[in-house]
Amino acid sequence: MTRVFISRDMASVALGADAVARAFADAGCEVVRTGSRGLFNVEPLVEVESAEGRIGYGPVTAGDVTAILGGSHPNRIGDVGALPFFAAQQRFTFARCGIVDPLSLADYAAHGGWTGLDIARLAEPQAVVDTVKASGLRGRGGAGFPTGIKWQTVLDAPGGPKYIVCNADEGDSGTFADRMLMEGDPFCLIEGMAIAAHAVRAGHGYIYIRSEYAFAVETMRKAIELSAARIAPFTLEVRVGAGAYVCGEETALLDSIEGKRGQVRAKPPLPALSGLFGRPTVINNVLSLAAVPFILSAGAEAYADVGFGRSRGTMPVQLAGNVKNGGLFEVGFGITLGELVNDVGGGTASGRPVRAVQVGGPLGAYFPPSMFDLPFDYEAFTQAGGLIGHAGITVFDDSVDMAHMARFAMEFCAAESCGKCTPCRIGSTRGVEIMDRIIAARIPEPAPPTARTGTLEKALYSRSPDRIEVSPGAQTALLRDLCDTMKYGSLCALGGFTPYPVLSALDHFPEDFGAPAPIAQAAE
Repeated sequence: MTRVFISRDMASVALGADAVARAFADAGCEVVRTGSRGLFNVEPLVEVESAEGRIGYGPVTAGDVTAILGGSHPNRIGDVGALPFFAAQQRFTFARCGIVDPLSLADYAAHGGWTGLDIARLAEPQAVVDTVKASGLRGRGGAGFPTGIKWQTVLDAPGGPKYIVCNADEGDSGTFADRMLMEGDPFCLIEGMAIAAHAVRAGHGYIYIRSEYAFAVETMRKAIELSAARIAPFTLEVRVGAGAYVCGEETALLDSIEGKRGQVRAKPPLPALSGLFGRPTVINNVLSLAAVPFILSAGAEAYADVGFGRSRGTMPVQLAGNVKNGGLFEVGFGITLGELVNDVGGGTASGRPVRAVQVGGPLGAYFPPSMFDLPFDYEAFTQAGGLIGHAGITVFDDSVDMAHMARFAMEFCAAESCGKCTPCRIGSTRGVEIMDRIIAARIPEPAPPTARTGTLEKALYSRSPDRIEVSPGAQTALLRDLCDTMKYGSLCALGGFTPYPVLSALDHFPEDFGAPAPIAQAAE
């Protein structure tokens, strides 16, 4: 019986993978549902087991079964791993995604699974923490705080019980690495959490997953049930969020798990000392915890040898937006932004020139092509006025209006604010109003609204002229002052990071705000 491998990843299913799988099953094939390898323009991807190894075809439809089984399909890829997109990667965390059956314990073990946990449990907790410190692993979901330091704080904290919490509330636009890993290699995350539990002497853990990730929730629950005996005495459960973006902030997430409204807590105390239910708690992102099994099995040095500066190991970069090769690309820190967008991503899907890329989700900074020599590194991005965050890169071509993008950042913050602090709650609302005035001032005489006029344009036309300040300089100065207040006065990163996209748009694309273009751009 011919064996074929087809992804059950949410993105693959959205592109028709279920229909393709049924067609192969009807043709008498044994169908193994895997995770996605991470290149979405070849999905649905089918790999057929043969004497030469697994031969890939993609993208395919349900009507292509006969041609594929005959070996004559025009979209024959051959060895998928040999494609330039995959051959250039350093897959430490995502090595099994797209290869194994996500819910097969035997498959996971056959591909190196549980080795890290077995090594960890033969060592003292302090030795495990020291290994994670030596690896240089930093948080993969925010500001890049050293993971080993966080674990050390929880290990040293008196009292108990202690908890491990995985933040899988992946709410940033253009990010999907957490979902891909949970759907494609759930035991890797479970193993990482079990290692963390041994390292800090925790007995129970929670995986907090956003409600929109129905496939991930189902997969993780089944994987926890299947691996319960393997990770005992550590126990795990899934908690499903209700859709609030602010619950991606660790203390709001803790409130949500406790059954409260998700609101940011003031610090101190730190969650490592007084977190879930007032107990010492490790809170790490999916990618941070999923990197731990490799570190324990291959050794801290093998992980630390890859990277750039103080950013060690690999980062699963997610390419999205107007980009030709959208998908996940895991690589060591140090690759430049231009290499990621142009060489790996292939430039824009539209074929037009790249004008801007946003790195780090909806609250990340915008970078023009003139900054594409920037190395993908925590410190380099900080110095450039940005952040890596969850490593989502969203690409825009030259048709984008950056003033509208700055307005969206303020509007997003206003909609998602938990309301606890004034700079975020009120500042974002005032920011939208300022942006409306800036955009209106670019159009001296707005055309009367028609049936096809957008909501924003109708709102701007309806404002009385005497309420619109037409001086771009006065409004942008006010906007910068507001961003300064939000950045340094907000209780958490939601309000504190909203200025990043706004200020970077102002700095690099002033012409979209009614100011003269920078000399270099004007010359172009």
